Amino acid sequence: MPLVNYEGETFIAFLDISGFKYLMRNEDRAWRALDKFYNAGYLVLGIHRDDENVVDGLFVSDCGILYLKQKNLDTQNRIIGLKKLLRIVKDINVRMRDESFMLTTSIAYGRFKYQKRIEFPGIGKNPIYGNAYMAAFMDNEYGRPRLQPGLCRIINKNLPDEIKNIIVANDSDEIFRMIKPRGGDNRHLYYYWMIELPIEVDDFEQKYKDSDRYLYEGKLRALRGSK
Repeated sequence: MPLVNYEGETFIAFLDISGFKYLMRNEDRAWRALDKFYNAGYLVLGIHRDDENVVDGLFVSDCGILYLKQKNLDTQNRIIGLKKLLRIVKDINVRMRDESFMLTTSIAYGRFKYQKRIEFPGIGKNPIYGNAYMAAFMDNEYGRPRLQPGLCRIINKNLPDEIKNIIVANDSDEIFRMIKPRGGDNRHLYYYWMIELPIEVDDFEQKYKDSDRYLYEGKLRALRGSK
């Protein structure tokens, strides 16, 4: 389904294939990573499609941009939309992990605008504007602490207090209980999509830390070992 113009306050997720330059040393593997990434995005967005809280996505090169489209912006509906976006992020990450690829994911809240322009054969112009997109992109590429392969985090800046308070206080919700601060980082909340129970966070963090000695392949083992 073609994308339509959108403008408003929303959540946006910026996903990037980890180590793509490393993967490009093997052209076949690089093309396979892109193929799996695009297919995962297409399938997952289709599975989670509904009329109330639509999540649309653009996939360009080794990056994906997911954005939530909502007409009702009251707190409860924004919470429902965020949970849907997180389910989609998890599903795409799981599918990529199972194909031996990792992503980094940054999620921001703020103004976002997508505008479809007139297109000519061979030329496409689809401008993306807004502080939410820029925040998610900059965090993924240059944020501190640096976002590590396989991890997903929500940027605290511009996140409405009422939403942050619900996330932090909700220990029983299936999704929100898997969102935690990490390692003294007060700029983000981390979504532990790769595990099922909060008590597994410390074990995952230890395995992930130990994986540094094995670089890329070691981090994949840590992600797989924490199902």
